[in-house]
Amino acid sequence: MSTIQIGLTGWGDHDSLYPLKTNTTNKLQEYAAHFPTVEIDASFYAVQPERNIVKWINDTPDTFQFIPKAYQGMTGHLRGDIPFENKEMMFKAYMQSLEPLKIANKLAMVLFQFPPWFDCRKENVAYLKWCREQMGDIEVALEFRNRTWFSVEYFDKTLQFMEAEKWIHSIVDEPQAGERSIPTVLHPTDPAKTLIRFHGRNVHGWNKPASGDNWRDVRYLYRYNQKELLEWKQHIQSLQKATDVIYLLFNNNSGGDAADNAKMMMNLLDISYSGLAQMQLSLFSDEEER
Repeated sequence: MSTIQIGLTGWGDHDSLYPLKTNTTNKLQEYAAHFPTVEIDASFYAVQPERNIVKWINDTPDTFQFIPKAYQGMTGHLRGDIPFENKEMMFKAYMQSLEPLKIANKLAMVLFQFPPWFDCRKENVAYLKWCREQMGDIEVALEFRNRTWFSVEYFDKTLQFMEAEKWIHSIVDEPQAGERSIPTVLHPTDPAKTLIRFHGRNVHGWNKPASGDNWRDVRYLYRYNQKELLEWKQHIQSLQKATDVIYLLFNNNSGGDAADNAKMMMNLLDISYSGLAQMQLSLFSDEEER
């Protein structure tokens, strides 16, 4: 495995990667010809049935790595009651859904991304400890969306806590837009793995209310230029001194920029991956299916 694994958040919306008329069910196979890793966004919205996980495993090469997001009920995003008897059962169901990925050795980590209202307070620290206990031996990454965790008062304590509790740091590049955003903190908390997620730098769109049909389209509308990615090249080279494998995920896809920026980063880092999937002749095979 390369010490730098570059991918995208999800595989469905990156039109520049796919031949015309690529069937939705074939997109992951095509995606895996470009990148060695991907974030599973679907696991945030629902605990995935085994048939979905098994299909994704079969659609990707042996060395491919998945980073599923924690279910929204686990991170406090879900409005209303959770569709489980209790939180313990929710975590148990989620972990059970990961078993095929574990068996196939395709589970890189699980990403716990907490919402902007999850601030640094005693009860939230206790919940993080409880989440970590529930996840057992599964590697987990932690990403905040509330600046209080990296305030002057709590900065060092937050990083020390993550190290002690064995949380992989999900370092972010995102707009600096007040309390609902966090700074880029170049500090790995796990010697084996670090996650970096690129959300773009659309300051004006970041704090838009999470309502309406296009709030997500506005928030992640951004294209990194070469100068910005070259700065990250230096950051990554520095981070490599403290962690073995770095995963880079581009989430700036409102305008279809994530795939292009990921390819730019691969070029800047002079990375080419072996063991990727073969390009699919999906233009012809899909025509036959229709």
